Amino acid sequence: MNILLCGARGFIGSHIHQALLAAGHEVRVAGTVRHRDPAVIPVDFTRDTHASNWLDRLEGIDAVVNAVGILRDSRQRPMRAIHTDTPKALFDACAQAGIRRVIQVSALGVDHGHTPYAITKLAADQHLLALTEAGALDGMVIRPSIVFGQAGASSQLFLNLARLPLLVLPQAVLKARVQPVAVQDLAEAVARLMDSPFHKGVLTATGPSPLPLAAFIASLRAQLGHAPARVWTLPAPLTQLSARMGDLVPVSPWCSDTLAMLGQDNVGPAQPLQALLGHPTIAPEHMLARMV
Repeated sequence: MNILLCGARGFIGSHIHQALLAAGHEVRVAGTVRHRDPAVIPVDFTRDTHASNWLDRLEGIDAVVNAVGILRDSRQRPMRAIHTDTPKALFDACAQAGIRRVIQVSALGVDHGHTPYAITKLAADQHLLALTEAGALDGMVIRPSIVFGQAGASSQLFLNLARLPLLVLPQAVLKARVQPVAVQDLAEAVARLMDSPFHKGVLTATGPSPLPLAAFIASLRAQLGHAPARVWTLPAPLTQLSARMGDLVPVSPWCSDTLAMLGQDNVGPAQPLQALLGHPTIAPEHMLARMV
């Protein structure tokens, strides 16, 4: 198939790109062009918010994957445009162009979250699902739990924490459960969905076992060969202060929205992803050895 991939330069998108190529597909990358690159279809995800912006870019395309996502809202990169308005325009253009297979990479928990990230991602998810329900296309929304792998910002944060002999963690991190999924399992799922036209709707993409985020960090520390760390609970006022300080650093993965998202469990059934892949997914205790 000839596939248009949005977000191929990101952490998840780059792995999806490799998985699609390994499966024998042709991949055309749509994204911001910093330098002249004939391999990239130029797209401005802050401005291309109408279906007409996309129709020419969809010529010769058989399927579309949207893996664009940002953690922080800003004037230069408005989250509503990038997460909602532009994806909705892309999905509408796919319906007009007769492109049936459209995959949206979202996140687990957006359907009951209250952060700008959750609200804007959910709006695009719902639009794609509505088009699918109406028979306009065959849409699939993939909602992973925490995604772990090489070059992931949150993955690097967890590894940095795992190296510390003393951890001072917020209560949310100590209690909230996650179900980490290896990025290669997620990318393989996207590639397999290209050959599974009857898969429509929402796919929960989680690893095999849920555990508190603090326990996941402890598992990474053990995989690094270190003795267990001492763990203290960060008082709530200091937790809020640290998150607000993170708000001032645009590239920081730790901010008020991250704290809010960590305040709820991020778990789901493991069977759907394993059934799609046809093999067990990578367990948390093996993620470092299998990290790519």
